[in-house]
Amino acid sequence: MRLQGRLRHGPDWGWPMSHGLLLVFEVTILVLAIFLGFEVISKVPTLLHTPLMSGTNAIHGIVIVGAMLVMGAGGKDALTWVIGFVAVILASANVVGGFVVTDRMLEMFKKRGRPRQHTAQDSPDAPGGRSNRTG
Repeated sequence: MRLQGRLRHGPDWGWPMSHGLLLVFEVTILVLAIFLGFEVISKVPTLLHTPLMSGTNAIHGIVIVGAMLVMGAGGKDALTWVIGFVAVILASANVVGGFVVTDRMLEMFKKRGRPRQHTAQDSPDAPGGRSNRTG
């Protein structure tokens, strides 16, 4: 029975797992996710990096929902509420920043005013044309 206090059952495996072994599994998954993320991001062309990052920042609305759930959870103390409040503020700033960057990127691709059509009269060499020379 003493062993049972130190072991935990895996989700669906049915065999007990120590907390140390569970921690090793979780750290391994974290390290693999870091390497995978680095490889994926390093393959993104520079032209696409900013739009993808702004979209990713906008997805952080999920963090806002999680932070609000932490703030609204029952049986919370002052520290939990403060951490949840700070998380809501930082995640909101991240979401707003993502939309601002996206808007700036989209402004770069908008067409400017139509260029003026040049006519024969605009040529300085044409008879009766407008000359850029003064005097």
